[in-house]
Amino acid sequence: MVDLAEVQTAYYMVAATGVIVAAIYYVYNMRISQRNSALALKAQEQNLETRQTQLFMQVMDQMDQQWQADFWDLLNNWQWEDFDDYMKKYGTLENPKFMNVFSTLEHIGILVNDGQLNPRRLYLWIGGFLISLWSKYEPVILGWRERYEKPPKGMFSEFVESLVLAMSNERRVDDFSARLESRRLAWESLRAASSPQ
Repeated sequence: MVDLAEVQTAYYMVAATGVIVAAIYYVYNMRISQRNSALALKAQEQNLETRQTQLFMQVMDQMDQQWQADFWDLLNNWQWEDFDDYMKKYGTLENPKFMNVFSTLEHIGILVNDGQLNPRRLYLWIGGFLISLWSKYEPVILGWRERYEKPPKGMFSEFVESLVLAMSNERRVDDFSARLESRRLAWESLRAASSPQ
């Protein structure tokens, strides 16, 4: 005959085994959930990177030959002594060339400010030229803000200024020399690999 103590012991063992199996199942599901969360996060990061690259390419497409010609004209050919001289020579800041270049840069600045465009990628593309353009036109823009803007002052070309600041933060003195050295080493490696031995 089966003793009641043996039945209780068997019952406790079955219950304990059930608890252990449930704990193992719970830990297993938690690990799967963590892995899936990590994979989902990685997929989101990849989607963001892809979207930023697509947006970057669309921005580049918008900078057509006319925009580039206007940009280089403003950077290299327009000369003035002070704000008044600028206004006499080129008229208001609503000059079509000025507006073409600066309104496009203002829109790009908005996208960078909202985190939709990567400032590092933009810096590598046009950073040095844009910083030079801003350095040249900053006195004109500050003069315009001072004379014609109503408080709060600083709104005119605000996002161009923030774009230049973001790009300046991406700028590194050793950046080009490091890339140049990396390319030199890569070429040496390729030459060594392809040379007959």
